[in-house]
Amino acid sequence: MQKALFVKFLFIVCAFFSIFSLLRDVSPQGKTPSMVSQEVSESDGIPVLIKHLPDWENIRKDATLTNNVEDLRRVLGERPVFDLIDFAGGTEAVTAPFREGKLLIVEYPSPQTSVEADNKFKEKLAQNGQNPPIFYRRIGNYNAFVFDANDEAAANVLLDQVKYEKDIQWLGANPFLFQRAERAFVVQTADLFTSTFILIGLGIGFTLVVGFIAGIFYFYIREQKRSTMETFSDAGGMIRLNLDGLTSQSPPDRLLND
Repeated sequence: MQKALFVKFLFIVCAFFSIFSLLRDVSPQGKTPSMVSQEVSESDGIPVLIKHLPDWENIRKDATLTNNVEDLRRVLGERPVFDLIDFAGGTEAVTAPFREGKLLIVEYPSPQTSVEADNKFKEKLAQNGQNPPIFYRRIGNYNAFVFDANDEAAANVLLDQVKYEKDIQWLGANPFLFQRAERAFVVQTADLFTSTFILIGLGIGFTLVVGFIAGIFYFYIREQKRSTMETFSDAGGMIRLNLDGLTSQSPPDRLLND
């Protein structure tokens, strides 16, 4: 009898701990992701893609992490760009509602696929005016969309908060290497020309100021010397017309004798 009671006690204890473990594993923040992300945080096990949402601590209970288009259609409705999203090869997406609009971030496994998708998205959005408008931007390896936004300014505010905090390593040649080198050359050349013109302007200005000060000082000293000199005349046997009225008449006692 005692043995049977002991077995029942152990069974109850095991059942209690099992139920406790299940309750602990359920997230208290809201719904859990419907898929297992390929990249999760080592500290808390939350998918990194969710952490890159704006204000993710407060919005993650409403976020949906997925790797198939049907989940996007279920959450966001039918959108024309969904047909262009290819989830093959490890592509993941996260979406969450915000006051500015509904944000969708698609992360591709490589920069090449992100660039290819970026070209397709831009071409699709440029074909016809979307109603309601869809606002799009490529941010690092993220291709971000804002649906049902109030206006473009509100969508840009939301997109500006999306940060791609990863190092991009190209599997092959970087397709933007030439553009970056060209941009760097133009910027450095412009800085060089600007610095050169500034130095030349400063040199000319310094020279003019120094020359002006030196000229004033020179003529001042000259006038001081002239004011101390005695007046003499060589009018003996010569005629000088005082047309300017500036030369004072020399007294006879100041004239030189023959």
